Amino acid sequence: MNQPLAFVHSAAKIANNVVIEPFVTIHKNVEIGEGTWIGSNVTIMEGARIGKNCRIFPGAVISAIPQDLKFQGEETLAIIGDNTTIREFVTVNRGTSAKNKTSVGANCLLMAYVHIAHDCVVGNNVILVNGVTLGGEVIIDDFAIISANSLIHQFCHIGAHTMLAGNSLVGKDVPPYIKAARYPLSYAGINSIGLRRRNYCNEKINQIQDIYRVLFSKGMNYSQAIEYIEAELPATKERDEIILFVRNSKRGIIKGYFDNSED
Repeated sequence: MNQPLAFVHSAAKIANNVVIEPFVTIHKNVEIGEGTWIGSNVTIMEGARIGKNCRIFPGAVISAIPQDLKFQGEETLAIIGDNTTIREFVTVNRGTSAKNKTSVGANCLLMAYVHIAHDCVVGNNVILVNGVTLGGEVIIDDFAIISANSLIHQFCHIGAHTMLAGNSLVGKDVPPYIKAARYPLSYAGINSIGLRRRNYCNEKINQIQDIYRVLFSKGMNYSQAIEYIEAELPATKERDEIILFVRNSKRGIIKGYFDNSED
């Protein structure tokens, strides 16, 4: 850690085997766990809590104050979980009084130029591809993959095991286990390849498919579809997770597939 060309505030709590490259700036009220590597020209500001074995590449800025006019200087955090990789020029803003923290889970990959705004909650094993931008208070659940240059509106919720196409404009919630694409963003099938990679068996994948056939293809509104799913389809963890997601959605969920070929 003894890097004479870096500035590390005397009040920062840095584990003994953290590697800090030249021209890094680390402010007070920062904690960094064992085995983490901080690349050149990284800035880590007040309120950062960085886990073990993370890798933060040159130009990243972690825990800058929120870009929110309501922010009044309150003491908040930006939390990065263990084994997470943060590539070049990523920005993660700390929280506001809304939630008091912005958090990124363990084993995530934030590719170059990703922006995570105040009070976002990013789960574990999430991949945000180059240029993804999250507005304030976005929630992204475990194992989601958001492809390059996608824009996520504030307060949106992206479910677990989803995969979003590149350049997606996300203004509504995206339920778990699916792919989403097109403009406006809509259902594009089950994320079956991702689920198989995570050891979901064909029976589970088919059950999830049956749920979304009802939700998006049977001509029912979402309330009717959820009632039908509860009454007619077998109770599983995945079924109940999808039902809960749809019922709790504050922005409404994306639409089913539609064909614009005749437009």
